[in-house]
Amino acid sequence: MLALVTGASSGIGKAFSYILSNKYGYDLILVARSEDKMEKIKKDLKTNITIITLDLLDTQNVYKLYDIVHKQNIDLLINNAGFGLFGEFSKTDLNRELEMIDLNIKAYHILTKLFLQDFLKKDKGYILNVCSSAGFMAGPNMATYYATKNYITKLTMAINEELRQNKSHVQVSALCPGPVATNFNKVAHGSFALKEASAEDIAFYALKKLWQRKMLIVPKLGMKITLFMQRFAPYRLQLIIAYHIQYRKEHGKKVN
Repeated sequence: MLALVTGASSGIGKAFSYILSNKYGYDLILVARSEDKMEKIKKDLKTNITIITLDLLDTQNVYKLYDIVHKQNIDLLINNAGFGLFGEFSKTDLNRELEMIDLNIKAYHILTKLFLQDFLKKDKGYILNVCSSAGFMAGPNMATYYATKNYITKLTMAINEELRQNKSHVQVSALCPGPVATNFNKVAHGSFALKEASAEDIAFYALKKLWQRKMLIVPKLGMKITLFMQRFAPYRLQLIIAYHIQYRKEHGKKVN
């Protein structure tokens, strides 16, 4: 069994790598910018590990990655690379936001499509797109990040239904966690106002539900309840709540 994990050097991607190799016996192709971090991870893993150092912000590197690995018999693709950015839309850096769109949307879109086409030919394979609970909301003070996660969440849902209608054995799922204890805050220049789940717990739960063929994977009961209740709240109320949550994140004000 062989899995490809992007964004594998830290956070949820790192957790997936440990669990897939040491618990489930998967050989791995790890992709990230930091070769040193991936080499350290490799030393702790029990199976065959291939490291590919690429920055998927560059769309040409996304195609390059596919060209390098597509002839291998990959069983599982985990699209995980991504980042966020706090701040009012009128004040955040445009170039950084365009990079976020390239990584959070274009890289996911390209890899999902290309590997899906391969998986359909053999009528088997799993794709897990690491999205976010943000994929069900609009996010004032983090507008672009929320928009990217909406794109990937809804794209994944649509593909999932196409596969279901065609009675395909290929599975495409979206992982939609709440706050997770990763390097996300440092990159986004903010801090979560809510308690963060461990990356290991999220990754373990995600794989369990992926193999159960769940379309939307939402870890933690509290987040499931929050997303359910959101359906009944007016959009303006949702926006007001989201605004204040993001404001506290950006300014480092934690809520107990």
